[in-house]
Amino acid sequence: MIGTVVSFVVVLGILILIHELGHFIVARLAGVGVERFSIGFGPVLARWRGPQTEYCLSAIPMGGYVKMMGEENPLEGGGGEGGDPAKAFATKPLWARFLIVFAGPGMNFVLAAVIISVLLALVGRPVLPAVVGRVAGTGAAAAAGVRVGDAVTAAGDRAVTWWEDVETAAAASGGRPVALRLRRDGAEQVVTIAPARRVVRDVLGDAREVWDFGIEPRSTPVITMVAKDSPAERAGLRAGDAVVAIAGQPVYNPGEMIETIRARPRQALPLTVEREGRPLTLTVTPDAVAEDGPGGQRREVGRIQAGIATRAERFEAYNPVVATWQGTVRTWDMTVLTVRSFWKLVSRQISSDNIGGPIQIAAEVGRQAREGLASLAVLTAFISVNLAVLNLLPVPMLDGGHLLFFVIEGVLGRPLSVRKREMAQQVGFVLLMMLMVFALYNDLVRIGALKLFGG
Repeated sequence: MIGTVVSFVVVLGILILIHELGHFIVARLAGVGVERFSIGFGPVLARWRGPQTEYCLSAIPMGGYVKMMGEENPLEGGGGEGGDPAKAFATKPLWARFLIVFAGPGMNFVLAAVIISVLLALVGRPVLPAVVGRVAGTGAAAAAGVRVGDAVTAAGDRAVTWWEDVETAAAASGGRPVALRLRRDGAEQVVTIAPARRVVRDVLGDAREVWDFGIEPRSTPVITMVAKDSPAERAGLRAGDAVVAIAGQPVYNPGEMIETIRARPRQALPLTVEREGRPLTLTVTPDAVAEDGPGGQRREVGRIQAGIATRAERFEAYNPVVATWQGTVRTWDMTVLTVRSFWKLVSRQISSDNIGGPIQIAAEVGRQAREGLASLAVLTAFISVNLAVLNLLPVPMLDGGHLLFFVIEGVLGRPLSVRKREMAQQVGFVLLMMLMVFALYNDLVRIGALKLFGG
């Protein structure tokens, strides 16, 4: 518990510090006087007064602020800057004010990219050996005689080192046949397979088509998440369990495990998992869920409501240049995913029950901290991107609301009146408070705390 709280405060503190530093640094570069730089809100725990700015650490670590001279009126404030109107925020050009406000969330994007780049350079990306763990029952691979356990050594004229090389060859084929060199029992053979189109779904459930050989890598399925009151929870499964067998048969691939579960709704399935280095046998009974089958016919499939992913057996580091590029690309991908998630929440395509508050974030931070520094760093990058996107929403009280005011000012040629901005800020404050209360309510529901009050 103490470790979770400490980890949460440290992660949150870093995110807030970087965010406010963005505002602070660009403000100073633009010649704006900064009266106070605060990490946290409420009563001041510690303060230090510099030549121009007062630096504070406050009691409530749920945000921070940079108080700039003359934010509304160039004659307001003055503090450590002697009241010089030339150093007032309100007197600066529109582009400078826009950059000062954008710099906060901008620095959160930068932080995420730096974290991911450093991890890719020092720790590396997870890779899987190019060994077949599953062959689709129908398709070119099965027809060509590919078997579980075959090692892929080449695709076309390119050598294959990791399974990602196999996926790259399929994606680049455009559906044209590819010669795969396989090693089986010390002997090599060549098979020619034409990739087929396959529909896959991302974490948000959106479908996309990919070229696929009809084979999947050998890897150990790992439980990443267990939903409350789900078949997985009732069976005793936990996040981190590695599944080694299902229904008495060894499991070599997460897809194989998922298909076995889907094929047996309402049937008790024995699962052998590895937990903390020891084998454990559990029994899970998948729920029956109706879905559209081939030809539009409805059918029942099994679900246990648990996240199932691949356990990385090895990591391969990028060189610093490639790591920096990949860190930037993956930060962009996380940003797009976050924006899509917000849109699906607003459009009710995703249940609002998924909105989490500080308790859920703290619990996840604590869990990742126990997994190791690398896991905690990845989560920090993800939260940093979410914080940046949230702050850029066009809601008064957030940075995005101020940026919206600047856009309106650019269109009208004059700023909105102080009265209109104050009214918008009040509306924005109410909306944010409602969101915070709802997120906290969801947190309490998840941990069952409302049962104490008859909820």
